[in-house]
Amino acid sequence: MEVARSLPTLLVQLVLLQLLLLPSSLALRFDLQSGHTKCIAEDIRVNAMSVGKYTIVNPNAVEGQQSPPLPDSHRVTVRVTSPHGNSIHYADNVDAGHFAFTSTEDGDYLACFWSPDHKPAVTVTVEFEWKTGVAARDWPNVAKKGQVEVMELELKKLEDTVKSIHEEMFYLRSREEEMQDLNRTTNSRMAWLSFLSLAVCLSVAGLQLWHLKTFFERKKLL
Repeated sequence: MEVARSLPTLLVQLVLLQLLLLPSSLALRFDLQSGHTKCIAEDIRVNAMSVGKYTIVNPNAVEGQQSPPLPDSHRVTVRVTSPHGNSIHYADNVDAGHFAFTSTEDGDYLACFWSPDHKPAVTVTVEFEWKTGVAARDWPNVAKKGQVEVMELELKKLEDTVKSIHEEMFYLRSREEEMQDLNRTTNSRMAWLSFLSLAVCLSVAGLQLWHLKTFFERKKLL
């Protein structure tokens, strides 16, 4: 009986844990003026799945009616690069597209959008969605291929979320160790710099005293 009573509470806690700790999912809309570039960064750990899609919003679209073709001025160039500057995705003069990759480096990945210069200037509205980790998986397709029930699918999501959290904890721990090493190195260098500054100050003071003593001796004041 106690187990049966605690099961709903446990499920609620797991769902809340999933909602609170679910890996990154970035969805936004932004304006891009012609001749300008806008870059969006996403911190991704190594061996993490990442997918993204982007679409140019049609300025002539009317709700409830078929959208007319996009103007020729509403095209962008898109480039996605790794923290070390390696190109992952490139698309030139497009109005929509998508990318997918598995990260090979830790750090900030950049997605840059550039709009060609036009006269007169135009403003392009871009809808961009970027998912990483568990959020990047195609769960409806997983359920369709595996023919799993809703509860089983949720459990699979929770399992992958827990794995992702576990890996994220190790990743954060390694980053913390790197930061501690950096702090120790910085403190050591600052200590040596302080000793060097003190030695220089003492040397300058000694030279000034020697110079004053020599000067007064020449003037026969001492």
